[in-house]
Amino acid sequence: MKTAKNFLAVDLGASSGRLIAGRFDGEHLELEELYRFENAPVDMNGTLYWDLPGLWQHIQNGLLIAGTKYSGNIAGIGVDTWGVDFAFLDRDGRILSNPVCYRDSRTDGVMEQAFQTVPRNEIFQHTGLQFLQFNTLYQLLAMKQSNSPLFDAAETFLMMPDIFHYLLSGEKSNEFTNATTTQMFNPVQNGWAFPLLDKLGIPSKFLGKVSPPGTLLGTLRKELGEAAGLPDTRVILPGSHDTASAVMSVPAQSNSTPAHSVQSGGPDWAYISLGTWALMGIESPKPLVNETVSALNFTNEGGVGKTMRVLKNISGLWLLQECRRVWNTERRHQQLEPYSWEDMSRMTQQAAPQVSFIDPDAREFLGPTDMPKAIADYCRRTGQRVPETQGEILRCALDSIALKFRQVLEMCEQVGGRKIDTIHIVGGGTKNRQLCKAAADICQRRVLTGPVEATAIGNIMMQAIALGEVKDVAEARQIVRSSFDIIEFTPENDN
Repeated sequence: MKTAKNFLAVDLGASSGRLIAGRFDGEHLELEELYRFENAPVDMNGTLYWDLPGLWQHIQNGLLIAGTKYSGNIAGIGVDTWGVDFAFLDRDGRILSNPVCYRDSRTDGVMEQAFQTVPRNEIFQHTGLQFLQFNTLYQLLAMKQSNSPLFDAAETFLMMPDIFHYLLSGEKSNEFTNATTTQMFNPVQNGWAFPLLDKLGIPSKFLGKVSPPGTLLGTLRKELGEAAGLPDTRVILPGSHDTASAVMSVPAQSNSTPAHSVQSGGPDWAYISLGTWALMGIESPKPLVNETVSALNFTNEGGVGKTMRVLKNISGLWLLQECRRVWNTERRHQQLEPYSWEDMSRMTQQAAPQVSFIDPDAREFLGPTDMPKAIADYCRRTGQRVPETQGEILRCALDSIALKFRQVLEMCEQVGGRKIDTIHIVGGGTKNRQLCKAAADICQRRVLTGPVEATAIGNIMMQAIALGEVKDVAEARQIVRSSFDIIEFTPENDN
């Protein structure tokens, strides 16, 4: 029997972060959450920044807990975060500025301006990526238009997880799965899209070599490892985009992995990584850069095990999270107890289903100050019944997300060239049983949910593969199936 090894996943989301330890005995994986903290952008003088120093302090706090809890016996550590956001280092390796949050308004209208220089279809041919106004490409273009002085001082470009891997190990790297979210990477040529950047006048001197998931960066920095009692812990690149790690943990059967072309007998399942965002798509052994994918505004993002994630970004639990935030702000002013997620679930159950629908991805829902009002206004503007109670607003949001799943499912079948029988939903959003059930009913497909901690599991499993503890992605998925509960939802209504 193999000696059990412990791994540490630093999983940073747009609303919270946590450090999760995984104990792997060669057959089963057990998780333990060691440290959790809040994360939110900070408005400074009209710009939304991520609190990079605060996040780094939280990671160090978690390292101290891990070192104490496991007596220094942590084999590896890896970081995953959301995509698109970044920071620059100067020639001495100093971070020049806090990263700007993708929800900042600096990219308003920039994507459309880019099309005036390079046509939309040409950008897609270079990158194969979904068009979203906050993609890194348009963030850099906004900086160029404002004559940002950071360009002159920038020596190294690092995305969010790259920054933390650098702080942990001292090694600079651009990890593959996150690099592919920038709309500056050519997935067909497997490298930065330098010709596109040249046409847009965006500097590229700071773009470095792209490293695949599983790359060993070395051990923790000496002073950091000694302080945490983890001097021998290896820093390992997981699929550092959180969706890449989440999809790695999809508990699909091994014979459903993309061993063949998607168009000729590939996997008959789709995935949804469900959290603040819902990332829905299929796995492919190669990028799909064609007119169908472009017309449907799908994206080609890097996956683990030499796969591509052909998917579409959907606004997920963001709608519900923002409703809860607005209502709880009001309740604090009224000195009332805040609504829990259980309260929200009860309110949703009391409302009739499938009465009003919104487009969760409409521009007005990207960052409204009052999400419930935005939902009601949308229904009023489109001539639907306007939800009035809190439960009706929540039910409208929930059903609308599920209906979007159905629309994107049909697109997945069109892109992949075959019928999809099963939808795997992974991530923290699987705790919302109402949404998972609505997805099964509205999509008319079997829905399998779990694991909940999909991103951390995928992160840890890639570390285990890098150290030779697990053979490959197929074996990792078998370990997930045997280690965690999977819940099935079957459709009841014929929609």
